[in-house]
Amino acid sequence: MKSISNNIKHLIVHSSRQQFIIYLSIAFAGFILASGCKKSNDNTPPPPPPSPIQVQLATNASLGKILTDKDGRTLYYFANDASGTSTCSGGCEAVWPAFTIDAITADKFGDGLNVADFGTTTNASGKTQLVYKGRPLYYYAPDVSGTNTPEAPGETTGENVGGIWFVAKPDYTIMLTNAQLVGHDGKNYTSDYTEGTGKTLYFTDGNGITLYTFINDKFDKNNFTKPDFSNDAIWPIYQQGDVVAPSSLDASLFNTIDVFGKTQLTYKSWPLYYFGQDAMVMGANKGISFPVPGIWPVPVKDIAPATP
Repeated sequence: MKSISNNIKHLIVHSSRQQFIIYLSIAFAGFILASGCKKSNDNTPPPPPPSPIQVQLATNASLGKILTDKDGRTLYYFANDASGTSTCSGGCEAVWPAFTIDAITADKFGDGLNVADFGTTTNASGKTQLVYKGRPLYYYAPDVSGTNTPEAPGETTGENVGGIWFVAKPDYTIMLTNAQLVGHDGKNYTSDYTEGTGKTLYFTDGNGITLYTFINDKFDKNNFTKPDFSNDAIWPIYQQGDVVAPSSLDASLFNTIDVFGKTQLTYKSWPLYYFGQDAMVMGANKGISFPVPGIWPVPVKDIAPATP
């Protein structure tokens, strides 16, 4: 600064007033620049960017691993959404608001969740609703003193509401679907396998694929599958050993049997199967009329136990 001051004095004496003004402007700009280059004494690191995670896993004391949103609010599935499309509309939407998302990217899902398990559907209100393993996801907002009030984080009071609403879990091996039975003949059937309309609440695997029983089987005895599995493509056995089911089902009623070296899951000692013509499509239940209605019924909660 001393040298600048001396130069200014020199200019005042030896230069024109215009030259002095120009030099003074340049000197002031240099001073400002030098001041701006001084190191800041503030060592506080900048705040981290907000997490993009929208869905995560949590552990519930009674239900095990469950899906929640980023704030810990529980997500649910609707047994009536048999084919992956939301069927909750009108007043249902107020009680069970859709979990919406703008787009699916891997960074929106927490540890233990696979982006490949997620998709979207458009609900009755035109919203883009998140789908997990074929099931649209919802919140629960029950009526409290006349107002629909969202559950607080950590609550799971929507589990088994009406016998058709269940907490979304990553590890279900048995789920419940409430749907119209439509045979391979294209006809509608009721739960007693007579022609007619009406939904039946039945078992599926963890991806919503329909399971069946065989009326010729006996107590823990598969009477269909051949030793070489040459007919397994027609009625594939459900090869599952672990049971993770909705709380409305008694897990102790499930068991396993050995079928020529493979493990087949049973319910009330009925071996469980898929139907090949369903082509592993969620919501298909063509096997209920093959070869005629009632030979291969879908398993339901109150099915009579298999007999020896």
